[in-house]
Amino acid sequence: MEILLIGAVAMIAALILSAWLMTFARWFPIKGIDGDFLVDYKTMIRAHIDYALMALFSLGFYGSAVGAGIALPVIACWCVAIGGFTNPTIFVVAAFDPDFWNKKRWKIFSAVSFVITTVGFVWIAYTLLQFSLGRLLG
Repeated sequence: MEILLIGAVAMIAALILSAWLMTFARWFPIKGIDGDFLVDYKTMIRAHIDYALMALFSLGFYGSAVGAGIALPVIACWCVAIGGFTNPTIFVVAAFDPDFWNKKRWKIFSAVSFVITTVGFVWIAYTLLQFSLGRLLG
């Protein structure tokens, strides 16, 4: 389960780095680099917010499990950690590549990342629900 904490730390680091990148891109534009370097500022904001949300989900899952004394499935935790980092990273790549959404390799990467994340979230949610219903019903 500790992979959720490690993943959250990586997501928080990416969150801080993206904040600094966006700050420098806006406050200290460098002619010839700014418009060509960070092509889509709004998409970078999406990545920034997604890193924050995924970090919070990872910390929330970990805290809930520890607080309730639940052992979350390790593979599900890995899926959340991997997907929680790769999903926002898709937005980062798209912010730098104006033709991102038309490239087959990024479509495949996005689909795989989404599937991994979905498996992890659903599996952990199912585990938490199963525990809660078991306590509720007896």
